[in-house]
Amino acid sequence: MGIVDTLLKIAGKNNFEIDERIGTEYIIRLCWRYGWMIIRGKILSIGHSGISGDIFVGRKVKLYEKKRLKIGSKTKIHDGVKIDALSTENVCIGDHVVIGHDTVIECTGGLQNVGKGVKIGNRTTFGSDCFFGAAGGIEIGEDVVAGQFIRFHSENHNYDDLNALIKDQGVTHEGIKIGNNCWIGAGVVFLDGAELGDGCVVAANAVVTKKFRENVVIGGVPAKVLKMRGEK
Repeated sequence: MGIVDTLLKIAGKNNFEIDERIGTEYIIRLCWRYGWMIIRGKILSIGHSGISGDIFVGRKVKLYEKKRLKIGSKTKIHDGVKIDALSTENVCIGDHVVIGHDTVIECTGGLQNVGKGVKIGNRTTFGSDCFFGAAGGIEIGEDVVAGQFIRFHSENHNYDDLNALIKDQGVTHEGIKIGNNCWIGAGVVFLDGAELGDGCVVAANAVVTKKFRENVVIGGVPAKVLKMRGEK
């Protein structure tokens, strides 16, 4: 077994075939990068029972409140990710999850109220530069495929009182829930109270503000149902 096959096995990618057009130099560079990610993952897990010892960790990753952080087997945390896990229900990231580079997970926006937290299911992947504002809680299912620049804002400001400053009127926390087996296009924004059933598809740059049943294709600002999956 070659070094590439060994790394693929460590990463949980059994029976994975690399495109024959990929050159040796590229593969060597990739092996070097993932080798260091394995080492960082081993170091990061020391003394933290909730963090698996076989995760992959990129460069300049910043993790705060590690005692509230749980990361499953074979998960990849890419370069520049920041996770602040200060929360009442912790940040729980499942097995074989991918968090793209420069993503931020932030559970608590201020010191007056600790946020709820984040749960990400097994085999869910996020592209680069995503933001999880998890004060009101974010729950994401398994096998979700999500693009770049996706934002979750599980907090909303009250503003009805015209005699008071908006910043002094408090906030609401309904939370955000995403079902299993969803595909979320790049640039989608989820606002507090948004919810997707299993099997939903969200068009790029949509703004999701409400609850949607399973297996619908949605898009727009604000998002609405475009069709059911399987319709021609």
